[in-house]
Amino acid sequence: MKYTMNALARCPWVPSGDLLYAKYHDTEWGVPVHADKKIFEFLLLEMFQAGLSWRTVLAKRQNFKKAFAEFDHVAVARFGARDVRRLMQDAGIIRNRAKITAAVVNAQKFLEVRKEYGTFSRYMWTWVGGKPMRHALRGPGDYMPLNSDAVLWARDLKQRGFSFLGPTVLYAHMQATGMVNDHVISCFRYTAMGGEKIRL
Repeated sequence: MKYTMNALARCPWVPSGDLLYAKYHDTEWGVPVHADKKIFEFLLLEMFQAGLSWRTVLAKRQNFKKAFAEFDHVAVARFGARDVRRLMQDAGIIRNRAKITAAVVNAQKFLEVRKEYGTFSRYMWTWVGGKPMRHALRGPGDYMPLNSDAVLWARDLKQRGFSFLGPTVLYAHMQATGMVNDHVISCFRYTAMGGEKIRL
């Protein structure tokens, strides 16, 4: 079913008339995510987005899903040299060998975290005290590229062996998965996202 863009007030980063971006903003961005498979999907996509635009990755999302075993972290953790070669020949994704290799290693480290915490979600949400943080953003100038939680989390992930998940990438992940509510207060999604830990 085709998504229809309406005249609702949205965050300033949603381009006018861009249905793909509008649907992502309206239905996914900022919604708290606790399912490990969906968390892995966002981590993988945001890792590939590093240095590029999110729009580029969003447009290739279905190609990434097919290329990376439906975002099954168990399956990706088993990828070998043959899979890396296959992915490097896949024009539907971002063909960066370092990122492709990192995706496999990150899947393996993801499983290690799951073994330690039971779920990756349980580990991930400890970085915001288990509840979404709600900011009070009013315009484009209020957006932050990262926060102290993202810096600390990135440091921990690096120590665990993860790659391409620095503070800026992780803050984008925190926004996408609802760990922080960074919808501007005029956006129709701001109130719906809730959140109890307010930082002004």
